[in-house]
Amino acid sequence: MASKNPLLSDFTTPNNAPPFDQIKEEHYLPAVRAGIEEARANIEKIKSSPENPTFENTVAALELASEKLGMTSGIFYNQLSAAGTDPLEALAQDIGPLSSNFSSDVIMDQDLFKRVKAVYDQRMKLNLTAEQATVLDDCYKGFVRGGALLDEKGKQRLREINEQLSVLGPEFAKNTKKSSEAFTLVIENKDDLKGLPETAITAAAEEAEERDLKGKWVFTLDYPSYGPFITYADNRALREQMWRAFASRAYKDEYDNCANILKIVTLKNERAQILGYKNHAEFVLEQRMSKTPENVMAFLKKLLATYKPSAEKDLADLKEFAKGLGFTDDLKPWDVGYYSEKMKEKLFAFSSEDLRPYFPLEPVLKGTFEHFSKLFGIVFTPAKYPVWHEDVTAYDVTDKKTGEFVGILYADFYPRKGKKPGAWMTSYREQGMFTDGMKRPFVSIVCNFTKPTKDAPSLLTHDEVLTLFHEMGHAMHMMLSNVTYSSHAGTAVLWDFVELPSQVQENWAYEKETLDLFARHYKTGEAIPAELIQKVIDARNFFVGWTGLRQANLGLLDMAWHTADPGTISDVAAFEDQAIRESTLFPRYAGPTSTSFTHIFGGGYSAGYYSYKWAEVLDADTFELFLEKGLYDADTAQRYKNEILAKGGSEHPSILYKNFRGRDADPDALLRREGLLKAKG
Repeated sequence: MASKNPLLSDFTTPNNAPPFDQIKEEHYLPAVRAGIEEARANIEKIKSSPENPTFENTVAALELASEKLGMTSGIFYNQLSAAGTDPLEALAQDIGPLSSNFSSDVIMDQDLFKRVKAVYDQRMKLNLTAEQATVLDDCYKGFVRGGALLDEKGKQRLREINEQLSVLGPEFAKNTKKSSEAFTLVIENKDDLKGLPETAITAAAEEAEERDLKGKWVFTLDYPSYGPFITYADNRALREQMWRAFASRAYKDEYDNCANILKIVTLKNERAQILGYKNHAEFVLEQRMSKTPENVMAFLKKLLATYKPSAEKDLADLKEFAKGLGFTDDLKPWDVGYYSEKMKEKLFAFSSEDLRPYFPLEPVLKGTFEHFSKLFGIVFTPAKYPVWHEDVTAYDVTDKKTGEFVGILYADFYPRKGKKPGAWMTSYREQGMFTDGMKRPFVSIVCNFTKPTKDAPSLLTHDEVLTLFHEMGHAMHMMLSNVTYSSHAGTAVLWDFVELPSQVQENWAYEKETLDLFARHYKTGEAIPAELIQKVIDARNFFVGWTGLRQANLGLLDMAWHTADPGTISDVAAFEDQAIRESTLFPRYAGPTSTSFTHIFGGGYSAGYYSYKWAEVLDADTFELFLEKGLYDADTAQRYKNEILAKGGSEHPSILYKNFRGRDADPDALLRREGLLKAKG
């Protein structure tokens, strides 16, 4: 007898958390189909209502129409990223088109659109709240941008494009992941490990054991393995091998993404033109703070003009430094991490590895929770909820003063087969109104940190601590949301505003007051020495030109793909080489970045990668206020919580930011922080 489908029943777990222990792969497709059926019935009720269209009976009703489908799809796609088994990958090829076609049916339904338009046309007389006005505006524009005003031929073609894109994005991400997993560097000679920190050697030995290669060492392209190797391994030939493999993911192998890229950009360009836009970037940026491709390009070119001379100096200094160590060859990309780490050690008298013993994951996580507790008055308590893997831990988040339930936080920290690389925040339920009342969110942070070994806990690098603070910043945006309509909760903001709450948190991880909450040696319990913290602060802007140029380079590459005429592109690598010729200091020695650029081809950042640097301006300006008032100043933190985090996408970000800061962001704040502009005063 087939097992009962938990996705089709009300969840009976505490707080109605998803019953991951009961959900099986075969449950998703029937649940998606049932969710679509239920949503269609709900939409039919809205359309056939004898009442005149109102905000409540049309727009608010639409918000709730696809509740079950949204919940099932959310769980499915989150699991596809966190636990992407082959059966889940196969299911994505079925679920994507099903969901896409349903969305097209809704957005292209003339009768439904008529009701939405009737409400929109009388919006000035409706006495709506600011949030309702935003929801209505976004709802109407969603229909128009989804093709509601097109003729039947245009609608049909748009439907076909959306269906194809729903499959191509997950396919691109799968290829990147599979290509990465297909490579291993197996080392048999201990001499080849010279220069590597003990933590990396131990992890590689344990990886070898897991693969039945006892007595050898296995390195992979997972960043906790790849990063230390490319930074510390003395063996230059092996560094080159690792670098080339990483740089060539999903290029000229069985998982090659070139054809996928050309299909994706062609379809997105065609969609934009059908809808009356010049290109995909123009279509996307209409719904961003930046507004137009011209504004984004001006921003990126300003960054390029600032960072490139600084990066050229960084590289020249590095070449001189390497020469002083007896390096006589031409410096190549696989040498940059290695020699820049040695140069940093010489300049600032510490190594990145010196920090690792002070950052064992468990105490760091506890201290991170304490940091957010001090800022926002919340408490994190370990809780027993069903989880999707034994590595995942769950926490109840409650209000410190009232004890009220704020939400559930899931934490999934270690790499494993099938899991997407990188780090991200996602939600299994957004905060807001549901059919049976207001609900609090279920939020997950997913990372790929250094795994524990038999002899040591998971010891983080400072970069990994920054990643934790970053993803927890996103999580707080979701967790502390306090809106009515879940479609506008938390991170549902204009895309170039979404990185402010995450990136601003990284600033605290450089401050002694914050590091003292958790940075203790995992063996001795000794607090991290003040002079080591100072060295980290002193080194913060080391190679800032180089890293800034890298971000500008990726932003320019993204914009090139989404403003060019795809009909003129036949060779992915040649197109990339041309697009980034002004923003790179090396020729291309391996595959193009594009074939593994999942942010723009397998995620939501197409024509939006610039937003990382855009939001850095906001985060630098925000943190200047905390530096001025106090890192944990209660009034500033409360205002930031109420005006930015709680509001989600209920109002335009420029309004939210001005309400918080009392003015627009100072565009020079970022360059001041990076030491490329003198401080004020």
